[in-house]
Amino acid sequence: MSWRPLEPRLVEPGPYRATRLWNETIELFRGGMPLRKHRCHFKSYERCFTASEAVDWLHRLLRHNQNFSPEVTRAQTVQLLKKFLKNHVIEDIKGKWGKEDFEDNSHLYRFPPFSPLKPYPKRPPFRKEIIKFPNWDDIEKDTFQEHIPMKQITLNSEMWFKRHSIAIGEVPTCRLVHRRQLTEANIEEIWKSMTLSHLQKILGLDSLEDVLDTKLVNPKHIIQNVYHINKQGVVILEDKSKELPHWVLSAMKCLANWPRCPDLKQPTYSGFERDVFRTIADYYGHMKEPLLTFQFFDIFVSVLGLLQKETLAIEALQVCCLLLPPENRRKVQLLITMMARISINKDLPPLCDSVGTRTLMVQTFSRSVLRSKDEVDLDELLAAKLVSFLMDNYQKILNIPCALKAAIEEHVTHLRRVQIKYSGADTDTTTPAPSFCHQISTDEFEYQRTNGCKEPLASLLEEITKDTEMSIKEKKKKLKRFQKSYPDVYKERFPTRESEAVLFPEKSKRKPMLLMWAFKKPFQPFQRTRSFRM
Repeated sequence: MSWRPLEPRLVEPGPYRATRLWNETIELFRGGMPLRKHRCHFKSYERCFTASEAVDWLHRLLRHNQNFSPEVTRAQTVQLLKKFLKNHVIEDIKGKWGKEDFEDNSHLYRFPPFSPLKPYPKRPPFRKEIIKFPNWDDIEKDTFQEHIPMKQITLNSEMWFKRHSIAIGEVPTCRLVHRRQLTEANIEEIWKSMTLSHLQKILGLDSLEDVLDTKLVNPKHIIQNVYHINKQGVVILEDKSKELPHWVLSAMKCLANWPRCPDLKQPTYSGFERDVFRTIADYYGHMKEPLLTFQFFDIFVSVLGLLQKETLAIEALQVCCLLLPPENRRKVQLLITMMARISINKDLPPLCDSVGTRTLMVQTFSRSVLRSKDEVDLDELLAAKLVSFLMDNYQKILNIPCALKAAIEEHVTHLRRVQIKYSGADTDTTTPAPSFCHQISTDEFEYQRTNGCKEPLASLLEEITKDTEMSIKEKKKKLKRFQKSYPDVYKERFPTRESEAVLFPEKSKRKPMLLMWAFKKPFQPFQRTRSFRM
């Protein structure tokens, strides 16, 4: 049977990626699977194929498909064809379907007239989700009110003089005010919001709503996974009852460090290493929930769409693994590290006669790492793809994302810094400042800008004009700057030059004296000359 190369599309990250992959695989299988005439029990059947031919062709398709892993086994292909038969993607030559009784043999199958594609779940109207960043002075949720009644702040002329003193040439005194202490809840919300926002940016999605239930993300897990680690970067659990059993951990260390086994004595019989491996596989195989948890299945499947961009995929998986409960993250770190070391250890005897060591690792533990609670049709193939990538890049993926950690720590430090407050600002009043800004219309803003400050400014101008202790030179200087900064207020107080001249009544009396002195000075030399001649 000839193999026709296909060019399957790369399914990008996003919602319902597993469903999109299922439909994509069905379309490729129906469009590329060779059909020919077969005979069975002295009868000929047109446009059909044997079970073995379907396994051969689909196995090649999956191994060459960039959405799946080259380590896809023939047994996994048979499992997929069983699901095809159950969902009426294929039927036997007599038209029977609905059961998973497909086997790798010469039984004849065919395509029905229409193979059902899975519909996508109905989505609410599209909206772009912006992850909220909590502010340091947010009100506690249980006391939050949508509209907080605020008493209008009335400032006297002295406070307005201090506030607007820069405009008239004065720099007021300032003081350092420490910000409110960040609570543990504030810090946890900052870690959660910035982590999810970073993940959303990496995936290039407008919203995480369809791939992750953000309400299930526990910020305490993120913080513990970042800070409570040993020198090797493995999570240290506070609750020791959630640790791996000692015998499982010893078995894993034995195979990971073979032949140098720190906890066990050297084997005394052939096949010892296979017994140890079966012990580990049996423990992980009986777990009720995979290590990456059911709730994070969709987000990890979505990341698989980035594997062609290795750097982005590693960064996304780093963040996703931070969301795991600490006990799960620790088990993932230990298991993937053991699998990677075993697969490249040339001193370890073969653990299986039929498949290679690396394929055995992927095939044995993939379902223990990732699977869906609802048994998605392609979950085995997707898990194999993810586990293969984890094994190849475990040293980077299972480390802490340093850039994200530094960004969050810098943000928290910024919120804890002191800030400069000028005397007479709103914080000096007894009325508490509002905890949020309320958007207003453009007309309302213009009205407040033009009329909101006139009365205090007029009072300030009046104080300047009536200040008897201020020198005339200083008073003129301040009035000139006030006129430049607030021409409308100044014009209302001094509409004409005459009204402005009233402030300086001495100005008209000094002019004659200056003129008389100016006229006498030129005649003095003439008078002295005349007296000399006499």
